[in-house]
Amino acid sequence: MGFGCDVLIVGGGTGGCAAAMAMAGSGYSVIMTERYPWVGGQLTSQAVPPDEHPWIEQCGCTKRYREYRDLVRSAYRLRPLLESAQSEQFLNPGGGWVSRLCHEPSVGHGVLQDMLAPAKADNLRIFTGFRPLSAQRNGDQVTSVTFVNIHDGDEMTVDCRFVLEATETGELLPMAAVPYWLGAETKAQTGEPNALDGLYPEWDNIQGITWCAAVSYDPEVDGTIDRPREYGFWSQYHPEGWPDRLLSFKMLHVQRGEVIDFPLFSDHWFNLFSYRQIVDPSLYAAGFEPVPTTIMNWPQNDYYAATILDVSEEDANVRLSSARQLTLSVLYWLQTECGYKGLYLRPDITGTEDGLAQAPYIRESRRIKALRMVKEQDVAAYTNQGETLAPEMWDSVGVGAYRIDLHPSTNGRPTIDTSTLPFQIPLGSLIPSEVTNVVAAGKNIGVTHITNGCYRLHPVEWNIGESAAILAMECLDQGLTPQAIYEDAQKVAQVQARCRSHGIEIAWPRFHAL
Repeated sequence: MGFGCDVLIVGGGTGGCAAAMAMAGSGYSVIMTERYPWVGGQLTSQAVPPDEHPWIEQCGCTKRYREYRDLVRSAYRLRPLLESAQSEQFLNPGGGWVSRLCHEPSVGHGVLQDMLAPAKADNLRIFTGFRPLSAQRNGDQVTSVTFVNIHDGDEMTVDCRFVLEATETGELLPMAAVPYWLGAETKAQTGEPNALDGLYPEWDNIQGITWCAAVSYDPEVDGTIDRPREYGFWSQYHPEGWPDRLLSFKMLHVQRGEVIDFPLFSDHWFNLFSYRQIVDPSLYAAGFEPVPTTIMNWPQNDYYAATILDVSEEDANVRLSSARQLTLSVLYWLQTECGYKGLYLRPDITGTEDGLAQAPYIRESRRIKALRMVKEQDVAAYTNQGETLAPEMWDSVGVGAYRIDLHPSTNGRPTIDTSTLPFQIPLGSLIPSEVTNVVAAGKNIGVTHITNGCYRLHPVEWNIGESAAILAMECLDQGLTPQAIYEDAQKVAQVQARCRSHGIEIAWPRFHAL
């Protein structure tokens, strides 16, 4: 079967959904594809509570992202909460301490469906269960993309005028011959303090993935799962440089590098269960308390044994399966060796048969060779001493804030975790150096391996998606390529004005000091 559209959004994750919303009412026809049943990516199918900066309630995100957060809270206020919880302006539904808005991915999916409804009624068609198979080029433009239905193998070709690449891994880039970076760069290439010292970049130096799961805890039940197939391996696995077996409560403090305990439960807030807790029974009225539930996205189930990018499909599938086995092994270990048999999986929360997330949590993507590359010295606190904000970017189309947070890499490189200053998202990082009708709309923008660590979070990816859509509309309106827009400062200013009209902050307020 075949379809045509003005703008094709490949990938319905956080950035893809934001892009689709931004295009509502534009007059342009839009198709968005997504390989998993739920759209939303990190927020839903990957089951990752939002990682956000400390000022998120006041500033530092787009108007639509704030609307998403407000609607999530409104959805919870329909539940039988205590009056004190109902009236809490900044209600944290799950009570987890990783975010000010820990919530169930199923709730996030419902909210996104409501937010996408106007676009679906107007100009948007969404196809779930489809992954890109190939791309067709005519000169420097992508003219169509062919997809395959992951359930029945049927193919679908979409002809398009413009493409927003919003996949989790930048999987369209090699298909469309869009030049990209993969892995870690050297100091000679980027000048970054934390880049590699050697002569050669490392294509397999990529942050590990995590296959998350939703688990509840009730000491009165026995939720013990069958022994996972790879439990024998994972129960003994001791990564190089790690203080103990991966399946233990020992970990390295990411900033200090010292060995610390990270227990499942404790009287102190620092414990695994409350870390990403998404259901908090203490918020509910008597008689309506649900079972406490958390998301398993912990040091123990980070999978960094090998990369899934730019390897054979067979190898990638084996490694994805192993990542699932690792998560199940962590759960089985907790249930059988640690005595927490009351832990049990929650398929109703993840929208799956087994309670594992629909999709793996991908931290690092292929990254376009962009007109502008964001480097460590552009955002790091220690390269901008005495400043409260990162250096201003003349082409900013959004803002973000998060530490440079690199999880252990798939080739054995350790964690990198260091502070940044509130930063901006440059338009040039969304634009490939060569192909003229493709724009990056997710974690695949022109960042380095290092700066990916602070540009990969939920509100930043959302902002990137919206800004990518606005750039696409500006290009179609004017009949210009993204590169031509970027060459003209006045046209960049027009894109920025359009971003502001959509409620996108392109600069941090000066009173906002660290």
